[in-house]
Amino acid sequence: MRRVVVTGLGAVTPMGTGVKAFWDAITSGQSGLGPMTLIDATPLTSKVAGECRDFDATGLLGGKAVRRMDRSVQMGIVAAAEAWEDSGIEGQVDRDETGVAFASGVGGIGSLLQGEHIRQEKGPDRVSPFTVPALMLNATAGHVSMRYGLRGPNFCTATACASGNHALGLAMQMIRHGEADAMIAGGTESAFVPVTVAAFAQMTALSTHYNDRPQEASRPFDTGRDGFVIGEGAGALILEEREAAIRRGAKIYGELVGFGQSADAHHLTLPADDGGGAALAMRRALKTAGIGPDAIGYVNAHGTSTPQGDIAESRAIRKAFGEYADRLQVSSTKSMIGHLIGAAGAVEGVASVLALHDGILPPTINLVNQDPECDLDYIPNEARKAEVEYALSNGFGFGGHNAAVVFRRHSGN
Repeated sequence: MRRVVVTGLGAVTPMGTGVKAFWDAITSGQSGLGPMTLIDATPLTSKVAGECRDFDATGLLGGKAVRRMDRSVQMGIVAAAEAWEDSGIEGQVDRDETGVAFASGVGGIGSLLQGEHIRQEKGPDRVSPFTVPALMLNATAGHVSMRYGLRGPNFCTATACASGNHALGLAMQMIRHGEADAMIAGGTESAFVPVTVAAFAQMTALSTHYNDRPQEASRPFDTGRDGFVIGEGAGALILEEREAAIRRGAKIYGELVGFGQSADAHHLTLPADDGGGAALAMRRALKTAGIGPDAIGYVNAHGTSTPQGDIAESRAIRKAFGEYADRLQVSSTKSMIGHLIGAAGAVEGVASVLALHDGILPPTINLVNQDPECDLDYIPNEARKAEVEYALSNGFGFGGHNAAVVFRRHSGN
């Protein structure tokens, strides 16, 4: 079985554009959350968001291209471009054997609504012909492949909040089984439109109690949590077959060694109370990694800050890891950037790889009063220095989709 390594990283997050801005902020325990500004939050019950306030893709893509792309697509391309440059892979791989797997939960919903608004206000003959290419969930994967001339496997995963993890895991499998030699894998999302935020609010899924204290609104595993904070952004990882990466002298951040997926088969939006489906995904990820539960040193939790979700995940981790769960170090980076929906797993993959590479485990901030039903070590409020061999990252989505990936610190063995 061929081995898969990570050789490039890219990110667009509420901390700013670029991996350095993201990593420096979350390892310092900073929050990127603030008042919602991209839409009028006046009539909404939730007014907090993780917005990429200074994001501008014009310099990379040009004004004409930006006008024809959804904001989510722009973010995905920017993250992929950073990862591509970071990897030094240009001119080093066969473009026929290099592909793209880029996730999105809702795609270009902003472009869809804008097109419908124009149709209603000005008539069907004024709707832009670029509307459909902008709203497609697979648009980012298509644009990235065209940008770099990549003719290998090209697809989009759309499993709600598990989408990013599925993109990473399926891309890994393709390299392992010889369907590609390298992949750009990631996820992107920008769902800040009134109907999306209003719908999440009507489900009582969003935080509403901290509108005057936005940086405190995302508080996974804390008794004061009252819902997730919607965020936007993108993450990208360059995955390569290990021996080829070593031959070209690539910088290797870590190795992607495990992937597991499952379904709750329980409820369209609520997690199974006992965490059974999520535990199954984690056990399958460990199995494909060829390791036991005691090998994992860090878990980047899905940790959305919802009352039910955090308890279900905590139970799932105990179910998957058994007695070893008490020795696990777990944190939710969503406490600092909010929930990036389809991009979450990709950005959290970047965080997990860097945690191994740099020996720093990011914290769960705003953890003041830990919920007794969430009874693990969640690295409260301050990052922790720790040399960890393996990290597992969770992603769970509406529809009962569960996906977990396992990374290994690269040691040359």
